[in-house]
Amino acid sequence: MGVSDNSTGLILAVLSSGFIGTSFILKKKGLKRAAASTGFGAGHGGYTYLQEPLWWAGMITMIVGEAANFVAYAYAPAVLVTPLGALSIIVSAVLAHVLLKERLKRMGVLGCVSCIVGSIIIVIHAPSEHTPTSVEEIWNLAIEPAFLIYVAATLSLVAALVMHFEPRHGQTNILIYLGICSLMGSLTVVSIKAIGIAVKLTLEGVSQISYPQTWVFVTVAVLCVITQLNYLNKALDTFNTAIVSPIYYVMFTTLTIIASVIMFKDWKDEKASDIASEICGFITVLSGTIILHSTREQESSAPPGTVTWYDQNPMKSVEEDEHLITVHNSDYFD
Repeated sequence: MGVSDNSTGLILAVLSSGFIGTSFILKKKGLKRAAASTGFGAGHGGYTYLQEPLWWAGMITMIVGEAANFVAYAYAPAVLVTPLGALSIIVSAVLAHVLLKERLKRMGVLGCVSCIVGSIIIVIHAPSEHTPTSVEEIWNLAIEPAFLIYVAATLSLVAALVMHFEPRHGQTNILIYLGICSLMGSLTVVSIKAIGIAVKLTLEGVSQISYPQTWVFVTVAVLCVITQLNYLNKALDTFNTAIVSPIYYVMFTTLTIIASVIMFKDWKDEKASDIASEICGFITVLSGTIILHSTREQESSAPPGTVTWYDQNPMKSVEEDEHLITVHNSDYFD
């Protein structure tokens, strides 16, 4: 007896979550190594992580995971595949605790649970989506006023975050980097879906390569993915991995569902009870995000046994014959 389509989709979705959760850790370790060797990390605009093998291992792992997730949707319904993305949060949190020694507090665990439960509620009550049969059909949906307003609002928010908020608060507020990633990610999803339909139709003998809309979606997807990766690297290099993973998952999932509802008019024939359940899911997700953000553990900027000198020289180890004092009261300098 062969494996059913739903079982195949389930296996692919679980494997996808494992790969994606692991990729966060590999990329984080690569970013740490790059920052340690040069003293200039991704969070400060450095790109030396591109020379770090561990970062590329994480990148490849993430690509494999995303590919498995994409294929899973071809075998199983979204209501089965999408909630399993939450498993990547658990994988990354456990690996971060074991490999990166990043501690997740009890309230942080509660925040993770709230995020996962809220996301599951949203997905369970999400309406069934009409699957377009051509790239032209998706294009017609994309140029309708409602979705054009969403795209304009998304790009405006991204521009404001990049030009105004990132220089001032990027190093202290995790929502800046992840907000950019998630906003661009919602546009990535609709573009990837269009590309997937084009590939599927082409393999079935109905070529979509000659349609200019196909290449517009390809261009948008490439630009959005590059932007996502850039700011995700900054988030991983600056904040605790156990916090980055769930918040990114929650924001990305939420904005993706919003984009889908607007573009495909998913709520048009929905019952009020289902819409109310989805709103409750959003509130649960928001609560979990606030808990996680309030309990996130600040990472030490300098390794134990080192001191940063005020003349901006590189960090030097403390010698045994040096006598240093620690001042706890700023009034000492008055």
